[in-house]
Amino acid sequence: MIPKSDGSKRKLGIPTVLDRLIQQALLQILQPEWDQTFSHFSFGFRPRRSAHQAVKLSEIYVNDNRHWVVDMDLEKFFDKVNHDVLMHRVKQRVKDKRVLKLINRYLNAGALVNDQWVEAKEGTPQGGPLSPLLANLLLDDLDKELESRDLKFVRYADDCNIYVRSERAGHRVLSSITQWLKKQLKLTVNANKSAVDRPWKRRFLGFTFTAREAINGSR
Repeated sequence: MIPKSDGSKRKLGIPTVLDRLIQQALLQILQPEWDQTFSHFSFGFRPRRSAHQAVKLSEIYVNDNRHWVVDMDLEKFFDKVNHDVLMHRVKQRVKDKRVLKLINRYLNAGALVNDQWVEAKEGTPQGGPLSPLLANLLLDDLDKELESRDLKFVRYADDCNIYVRSERAGHRVLSSITQWLKKQLKLTVNANKSAVDRPWKRRFLGFTFTAREAINGSR
């Protein structure tokens, strides 16, 4: 368990040297193929993409008078990924049964916690090279859903901000997407950490925005 900035803790899974080597080999083959199909609005753990680019796109949305943000926090995302849902998406892209078996074994490998073996029935442990790619594969469904609704959003791994023009629209989007995530991906939105608010009152990837008064007095 490692500490987070908000005082809570998150699990970190450290693969053995051999497992890390094999996961990295899988990543180097799968990522170039999968990444080209991922959303333009996804920035986390992808080649030639960064948190700064994500924040820059957010700034563009805010400057386009989208002065409300749906700040969504997925509850313990890396710990709660449903293996069946994830493997279904992997099987749509990988036909080699040996590779499928290997990925499935990594998902179910478990870990030593205080010298006690803990079986993994869900989640993709953070700390392994393959975990971010699998996370992006699963959340690409969310990206495609948001795109189909013509929503303006930015996603960096499990951090997702959706920019809208009114508070009412924000609450409608948050409620709708929360239900969609639960039904389609078996994921839960953390109601305590998620909110519909002004962008300059929230933090995204360590950044926030400053509200400036325009000449006509509007923000």
